Amino acid sequence: MYLKPPPGLVQAAAVRHNATTILLIVLAMLAPCIFYFATAKSIVDIWIKSETFAHGFIILPISLWLIWRRRANFTALPPTPYWPALALVALAGFGWLLARAGEVQVVQQYMFVAMLPLTALAVLGRRLAGSLAFPLLFVLAAVPFGEIFIGPLISFTADFTVLAVQLTGIPVLRDGTHFEIPSGSWSVVEACSGVRYLISSVTIGLLYAYLTYRSTSRRILFIVFSVIVPIIANGLRAYMIVMIGHLSGMTLAVGVDHLIYGWAFFGLVMFIMFWIGSYWREDEAPAPAAAAPGLATRRSDTGAANFAAIAAALIVLAALWPAFAAYNSRVTHNPKPVQFGPVSIKWPAAPVFSTWKPEYMAGDASFTGTYQAATGAPGQPVGLTVLYYRNQASNKALISSVNVVAARQQDWHQTGSALHSEQLAGATFGLRETRLQGRFGKMLVWHWNWIDNRFTANDYVGKLRQAQAKLMFRGDDGAAVMVSAPYEENPEAARTAMRAFMNANLASVEAALAAAQGN
Repeated sequence: MYLKPPPGLVQAAAVRHNATTILLIVLAMLAPCIFYFATAKSIVDIWIKSETFAHGFIILPISLWLIWRRRANFTALPPTPYWPALALVALAGFGWLLARAGEVQVVQQYMFVAMLPLTALAVLGRRLAGSLAFPLLFVLAAVPFGEIFIGPLISFTADFTVLAVQLTGIPVLRDGTHFEIPSGSWSVVEACSGVRYLISSVTIGLLYAYLTYRSTSRRILFIVFSVIVPIIANGLRAYMIVMIGHLSGMTLAVGVDHLIYGWAFFGLVMFIMFWIGSYWREDEAPAPAAAAPGLATRRSDTGAANFAAIAAALIVLAALWPAFAAYNSRVTHNPKPVQFGPVSIKWPAAPVFSTWKPEYMAGDASFTGTYQAATGAPGQPVGLTVLYYRNQASNKALISSVNVVAARQQDWHQTGSALHSEQLAGATFGLRETRLQGRFGKMLVWHWNWIDNRFTANDYVGKLRQAQAKLMFRGDDGAAVMVSAPYEENPEAARTAMRAFMNANLASVEAALAAAQGN
């Protein structure tokens, strides 16, 4: 005998199953937020502390709103587990682990946030997740990234401003990012870089392009436009402020008011950019047709076990990498205090020739000394600075964007920096050469890092070596090595002295570093 259940019972069962499916999807999406809570918190902390990235608070609500606008897609394209996405989730997790071992916070944050759309791809399927691609990927804009562009933006703004002032007919005396005109002195600093304008413009430009255009080419073109316009506009803003100050006898645009002028000008530029972009707007794409109720229910019913399985797999994958990171940190932690120095330098000691100190995070040990060759270069002193780090963390890192050779608030300011190769102790040696200008003269600084018993001047290579050493359970000991010398006009005299110093003492420095690591 065939018994057919009442229609109400069938509908109730379908509702219960749909609720279960939704619960599994929510659990899978929450897993990264739970297991990577520390990384998520680091993002929010930066939003709170930095006005540059305060826009991050509205990114997730905007993303959810964009998904809500396309809620009909959930009926037209029912969720279907997509197992190949697990490989992408695992790759993001491994990337997070590498960044954690190398203490690269921004990469940790990107890998964590990337897990959210990748998890959505796994539980929603290619078709549904693909139809929500922009809202899902827009969450990446919440990651506080962009400070890496401050240096290049400062240089561009200084170049643009000086050139524009010269074209106006005003003589300019320039020294790096500092310049003087007859009416006064100006300096292009971090607040003048325009990085806030750039980040704001790109974020708004991404959203505007998605909502206004349908074709990929128009969207890409407008996004490129939103990158170029704020950079040029910031140069014009800086030029405008200098000219206002010059024409007013340095009574206007020399204090807080120049920030007000800047933001007002930026707002006007953004308005014009969006106004121009509106001329090529495209109508909203038609909503997808809803699938037949029977088909949608049938797909959902037959996939209940798949949803449970993929949700479990995603939760396990999310937990795997933080668990290994915690184990690795516990095993590689070295509780011994660093015993560094003294370094056996073959040159005699000499009087200190400057007050310069690198603006680095405090390390576990440090060594400084000033020396002078007994023969060969009389009167040319050379300084040696070594900063040693162990058990590195976000507030104690060898390689970090906050570590600078000279802070702008110091008596010394940087006028140039570039990677440089030298023949030292019979081998080609890569280092970074930085020129400093101070109230009492000029100075040349060579600096590089010692990580996993090897020297490198490349920060990216250094971070990879640090991550490799820690994941191979060799610890994360590292040191910054800096050699400095004063000069008057020609830096070659300083190079000659530093070259001679390193040829005579490089082996001693290496021996001291190796001895400290062995403690």
